[in-house]
Amino acid sequence: MSGGKETPRQKMIGMMYLVLTALLALNVSKSILDAFVAIEENTQKANIVQFDRGTGFIADVVEERSSTKEDAENQPKIVKLDYVLKQMALIDDEASKMIASIDELKIEILKKSGEATETAADKDEEFILWVKADPKKALPSRLNLMAVQAKDQYDVPMYEIIGEDIKNPSGSGVKLWKDFNDYRNNLVELVGSYDWNGKPFVFKAEDINEYENNADLIKQVTAMVDKQKNSISKDDRQTLIDIYLGMTKKEKNEVHGESGVHWIGQTFDHSPLVAAVASLSSMQQDVLSARALALSHWKSKVSTGEYSFNKIAPLAYGPAVVNSGDSIELQVMMAAFDSENQPKVTLDEGFEGAEIVYPGNGQGFVRLRAGGSTMSLSGTVAIKNKSGATKKENWTHEIIIMKPQGAIELPEMNMLYRGYANKVEATASGYDQTRLSASGASLTKSGTGWIARPTGRARTAYLSVSGVNTATGKSVSLKRVEYRVSNLPDPELYWGGSKSGTKANRRNTSLFAKYPPEIPLNATFKVVGWECTIPGAPGRPPTGSGSNISGATSLIMQARPGMTVSFIATVVGPDGIRRKKAGAFKI
Repeated sequence: MSGGKETPRQKMIGMMYLVLTALLALNVSKSILDAFVAIEENTQKANIVQFDRGTGFIADVVEERSSTKEDAENQPKIVKLDYVLKQMALIDDEASKMIASIDELKIEILKKSGEATETAADKDEEFILWVKADPKKALPSRLNLMAVQAKDQYDVPMYEIIGEDIKNPSGSGVKLWKDFNDYRNNLVELVGSYDWNGKPFVFKAEDINEYENNADLIKQVTAMVDKQKNSISKDDRQTLIDIYLGMTKKEKNEVHGESGVHWIGQTFDHSPLVAAVASLSSMQQDVLSARALALSHWKSKVSTGEYSFNKIAPLAYGPAVVNSGDSIELQVMMAAFDSENQPKVTLDEGFEGAEIVYPGNGQGFVRLRAGGSTMSLSGTVAIKNKSGATKKENWTHEIIIMKPQGAIELPEMNMLYRGYANKVEATASGYDQTRLSASGASLTKSGTGWIARPTGRARTAYLSVSGVNTATGKSVSLKRVEYRVSNLPDPELYWGGSKSGTKANRRNTSLFAKYPPEIPLNATFKVVGWECTIPGAPGRPPTGSGSNISGATSLIMQARPGMTVSFIATVVGPDGIRRKKAGAFKI
């Protein structure tokens, strides 16, 4: 704009464009910075929720300990409660140290950026520090980043945390990275290493910070836990995996084509001051979420509440339909129970030969033999609360006694589809062999059931079940059922993991045709051809064969956010029918 033989008017217009461009850049920058402030505010609120959640688990166990009678009967439980509280205190201490360390780093970069953080004034919009953290509490300081003056300043956080090299940090981020990973390892070891009922469990964490993708990370962490399965409790396995996964970050990353960038460098390189603080608060959220999960797991090892319940199970269940002369086993239990406080089950009189057994898992099994007609069983189940008072409840259970008859079930739906392997199950109750025959369909045996395939173009088919007594050779026809016959319903079109009519990721390069969850059919469809269109796009729409839509990438990348990308695909299902399916996706 300043070269060549420009007139004064042209030069003035060029200068105005420069000024306008600068003003637009400043507006964008301010909106982005305000967004980081909002993200930080939401993260701080979420951190308070996570802190309260974990602290609530501690309070539940403390309450249980204070309400448990100090007598010989409760002594084993008191020992467990005291041990759990001790482990919880160790977990809380680890989290408090990690939260305080990250807090110190946040305050340090704010101070070095010239911000005032010495004075705390709760909910005062002019102050950055609203509530100063207690270093013995796992709750971060409450900050107000809207009061930060140098929101866009990035030199201090970048050089203070990273140093000079994003691949090999030398600043305070080195300690931050080590402390974060040490916290993860220490936490899972506090969850997996302890003595319980005289049995020691030991878990040793390893450093896993390099992986290809999330699936690879899950595989590595699961393998690390499972190779120690003989030294850990099976009840701890999933919690150990979940905590480790939630606290693990990839150490070396590729950023803008540059490989080997450290996570610290990737996160804080050229990061504005408010963004750096928000990233640190996000790390505190990881710390508090892991703390809450670990504390919840330890709480689950002891019972809390009026009754000593630490398990959940149905109240009473058993067979609802049996044949005359069959054996019956009816299981009766409380909705929740304590493995150390077994219920007492009774069965009302009138059932000769009945017995009640206790397997020792909070259940009472009522066992008796079926009569010749419907049986209405009833009795009581009782359990003591922590004060020693007995709570008794009545239970009832009805069993219908069935005479031999045939039954046919089509698990997926009451219809047969052409060209599809329709699964059919049939039972001839009271006979040791079941025979199934068909009219208008072919049958092939498959495991314990059959596969039915309609033949011809008729709209109905019939399945018949017979019972066979192999000892006498007698065969009895029990039931004949009519089924409607239809072609398979059309599938839905998916772009990546997004269903037609929803928002899709423009970087996905695959189309799929399949049934949505509400259609319970296990049918595979293949995309054999496609055409892609975008409203207003010039030229001939790109087309291709198969499910790969890479040929449309150039067109899709030109679309603005919010625009609709449409596909018309040709799909073929197991019935061999070629179907045209259209799909529209927002990007």
